[in-house]
Amino acid sequence: MITLLGSLAPESAKYFFTGIQDWLVANTSWIYVLAVATILIFSIWLMVSRLGDIKLGPDHSTPTYGNLSWFAMLFSAGMGIGLLFFGVAEPLMHFSSPPVGDPQSVESAREAMKITFFHWGLHAWAIYAVVAVMLAYYCYRKNLPLLPRSLFYPFIGDKIKGPIGSLIDTFCVIGTMFGVATSLGFGVTQVNAGLNYLFELPISTTVQVVLIAVITGMATISVVLGLDGGIKKLSNINMVLAVALLLGVLLLGPTVELMKSFVQNTGSYLSDITFKTFNLYAYEKKESWIGGWTLLYWGWWVSWAPFVGMFIARISKGRTIREFMAGVLFIPTGFTCLWMTVFGNTAISKVLAGGAESLVEAVNNNVPVALFKLFEFLPLTGFLSVVGLFLVITFFVSSSDSGSLVIDTLASGGIEEPPVWQRVYWAVMEGLVAATLLLAGGLDALQTMTIASAFPMIFIIMVSVLVFIKTLKDDYLLLNTVQTHHSSILLTQSGSSWQERLDALVTHPKHEDALSFLSSKALPALKELSQHLEQKGFDVSVDESIKDTARLVIKNEGVENFNYGIRLRTFNIPDYVPEDGNAYYRAEVFLLQGGQEYDVFGFSKDHIIADAISQFEKHYHFLHKSDQA
Repeated sequence: MITLLGSLAPESAKYFFTGIQDWLVANTSWIYVLAVATILIFSIWLMVSRLGDIKLGPDHSTPTYGNLSWFAMLFSAGMGIGLLFFGVAEPLMHFSSPPVGDPQSVESAREAMKITFFHWGLHAWAIYAVVAVMLAYYCYRKNLPLLPRSLFYPFIGDKIKGPIGSLIDTFCVIGTMFGVATSLGFGVTQVNAGLNYLFELPISTTVQVVLIAVITGMATISVVLGLDGGIKKLSNINMVLAVALLLGVLLLGPTVELMKSFVQNTGSYLSDITFKTFNLYAYEKKESWIGGWTLLYWGWWVSWAPFVGMFIARISKGRTIREFMAGVLFIPTGFTCLWMTVFGNTAISKVLAGGAESLVEAVNNNVPVALFKLFEFLPLTGFLSVVGLFLVITFFVSSSDSGSLVIDTLASGGIEEPPVWQRVYWAVMEGLVAATLLLAGGLDALQTMTIASAFPMIFIIMVSVLVFIKTLKDDYLLLNTVQTHHSSILLTQSGSSWQERLDALVTHPKHEDALSFLSSKALPALKELSQHLEQKGFDVSVDESIKDTARLVIKNEGVENFNYGIRLRTFNIPDYVPEDGNAYYRAEVFLLQGGQEYDVFGFSKDHIIADAISQFEKHYHFLHKSDQA
């Protein structure tokens, strides 16, 4: 229906949504500014606080992807294509038409870079990071589906599994679909501009529809190959090409001047960040400027937060919250600032030196061609243009396939690997929607609608953050209590001799020995404890359905369940141990929040019961402290 509206009545739709947006800018700009400022402050606080020790997953988990692949994927999905589109254009726009001061002056050049850093820097990534960390936490730590509905679990509990949850996810499917489709529609104009510049391919709607079809086809192949086979590899290619293009412009341009500018731009941005964060031009009466720039960006980042946040969460399992927040906030921001300096300052320096007025004219008349116009003023123009064009295409493909992956996940109820046919369907649908709206001229209306939809999202994010803080504090309290446990104290209290303790320490059991321990000691111990707890009225069960695992679960109403499990894990025998064989097994304790990394192999049945009771006692202490908080 929304596509139909944008196609049949693009001007009416644009007028309607622009009216909403203008009203929001005039009356609620202070809400946007306060909300985004709060999100940034919360992001930094979360990173440096003790709550940053909590992992996005069980305590024993490790990151699924290495740092380089992780950075490449989150950057490609987050705003990679935007840097190519605006890397030259935005600094030149602020330089030639600043909010205050004289245009095309040294002062306007400095201010242009500070404004560009401000729009593309920490604030944008803080919005993505906050939504992503909450989704990753609820999914990998609380075993909820990786869906936006999970953010509402603290409010409505299991009702997220019903119609309310489906409505929330449907809203996000629509937002993601039209956000990606809009980017495809507008971005293909830059591909067309590059092809026109290099090969004199005509700029027309027909050519752009064909390009959308080609990009959609490439994205479909990437989505079919999956996260590891397609999106990860393509993101790595993107980063290699982006770094190559960045270094090319840096070395072929005024290198020393650019590095000086980067250092000064970064310092000016950081020193001015508080003022710019809260600046609404209340005294200068620049509502049209702030509405057309800062608030437009804030709305765009917020409207894209569920999509980008879900994707970043999907690739971030196993990292601590501190590692996650630092990585998502500072690594992309640092690269973004360097990119904007290299491309923006190169363009500005050419204009200030004289003879490059065509750059300003190109930005004012045809933004998509600005990047290729800059290359005219550098050596190896043709080579840079080819690399730039190829990078635009690959960034578009990675944006489309990551968007398709998110929509697949939403439409399939949180399944990490949706059916192949479904991936193909959504990838093709994105292309069809983009092409339809491009032909009908409805992309502007859709962009405005997407940004206007950010207003209710702001309140959802802010309330979710408040509940998230309380949840994290409870989790940290639980983590802190269970990690004070020490198994050697337990053995001493149970009357074990030092010989028995030493034998248990230096034994490296094979799989059959570990299985025998599990069946003859661990399971009987947990069953005996279970029977006693049942007599006390507890809802308790012993689960042995998982391979190489025995687990006791005590269910609690309205609070965390207690989960005590013993799982067999294999390790390589250390070289310093005088024992034959390559591998041995440990019988490690696992609680609800993950592995505790201590071994109970060799414990007697009474020892195991004592250990379980010790952990249960700490869990009870946690529930008491949590109730008092």
